[in-house]
This record gives sequence, structure tokens and C-alpha cells, in this order.
Amino acid sequence: MTELILVRHGVTAWNRERRFQGHTDPGLDDEGREQARRAAARLASEPVDAIYASDLGRAWQTAEPLGKATGLPLRSRPALRERHYGAFEGRSHDELAREAPEAFARWERREPDFELPGGGESLRAFDARVRATLDELVARHPGQRVVAVTHGGVLDCAYRAARGLALDAPREHQLLNASINRLGWRDGAFFLIDWADVAHLADARDDVGA
Repeated sequence: MTELILVRHGVTAWNRERRFQGHTDPGLDDEGREQARRAAARLASEPVDAIYASDLGRAWQTAEPLGKATGLPLRSRPALRERHYGAFEGRSHDELAREAPEAFARWERREPDFELPGGGESLRAFDARVRATLDELVARHPGQRVVAVTHGGVLDCAYRAARGLALDAPREHQLLNASINRLGWRDGAFFLIDWADVAHLADARDDVGA
């Protein structure tokens, strides 16, 4: 079995304001940096063979303490980035519901082929990017334990892949900042080991577009 440990980045100011971040990158706040240190301390005692991270700063900053704790190099994977939210980026849920209600409603309905305005990705294209990347990581490390530090939307796609859930099915699983989420890979398929583990944190936020 190959184990893939997905870690969501620590909290940012835009997480608190429920602003879509996507490929925009405000960076971790003080609490987010502390969350990164705690996640690293939690994972440092486990045997880890490789650490990958999204190249966006908030994910890279979350991965750095784990790299220092384990002595492993961080491997950049731009394909682990959050969904590109186009014109949604930098805007809050409340602002979009008020100023772009039709587009926001289509996003809320999780329409798989709806391309977000302003050059954003469709959910189907984003999911295909994520699944191809996760498949690549486990193929590179058969029988090993791999950490990937990434984003809420990526976690959502991974969970759906492991559970066989449709892209437009309502979300009932958590996507928590600095959470530890474990998938196994065996016989060409992912399966769920553990999800939304935040025992190392005092608090964690759950939102999307992050």
C-alpha cells in the first residue's frame, strides 16, 4: 500500500473573511504559521519518504516546518494549486452573492462544466488536474508514505475520488486548515484511511475557494 497524506495550508486573513483565494496568494497569518508548526510536529515522528507542496506561498509556508523537521527537501508541484477562481478571487462569498448572484449560484450548485468568469477553471477541469497529479505522486512512490501540502479544493477532489462521489454531490466532508488527511492507494484505486484530523490544533476553519 502507498499512503498519501494531504495537509491543507494554514489559515490566512482571507480565510477569515471568506474570500476566494484561488491562485491569488495572501500568505499565512500568525495563527496559520503556528498551525504549520503544529502540523509539522505532529507528522515529524512518522516515517515520511517525500514531501510535495503547491507552489503558492500559503502552502509552501505550511510545508517548510515539516521539511526542516524531517530533513527532506520540499518538491514543488504547481498542479497541487487551488482551483483557479478567475474573477471570484479576492471577493467574499457575501459580495459575490450580492454582486454576481447568477455566477455565484452556479458555483454553489457545483455545476461541473461551469467555467468561472474571468478565466477561471471549471470544476471538471480542476478535478482532472488534481486526480492526474495524485495518480502521479503515488506512481512515483510505490509502497511509501508521501506528504502533499495543498488546498481545500484539492482535498475535496481527493475525498471524492476515494469515496466515489460525484462532482456535483453536496459536500458533507470537512476541509480544515492545517488538517491531516490520509488516503491509501492499492490495486489502482484510492481509499480513505482518515480525514480532517486536527488533534494537533486548538481550532481550524472550513471554507472553500482557499
